[in-house]
Amino acid sequence: MIQPPKIVSTKDLLYLKDILAWQLLVIKRFAHFSREVKMPALKQLLGQLIEMHKRHYQTLLSHLQTNNAQGIQDFQTRMQQMPLQPAGHQAMAERP
Repeated sequence: MIQPPKIVSTKDLLYLKDILAWQLLVIKRFAHFSREVKMPALKQLLGQLIEMHKRHYQTLLSHLQTNNAQGIQDFQTRMQQMPLQPAGHQAMAERP
């Protein structure tokens, strides 16, 4: 299996954050569909798909936690410190 790099850039972390969010969304949608369908074969298939996406999510998360614990902490700190509005927008609002 290909090993992830020891250091992941901020841009890569943003991509990975999106991928993790997409995995969770797919899991939620498949779980909803699984509750709604009546065909046992389709329920089974959806259950298998849910488990596959859970494994993908856990694999990505474990790579991030194992290899980039400090990077993740730094990223989270930077995200919390970022202004909610773009810098240009804020400067324009402060003009008289």
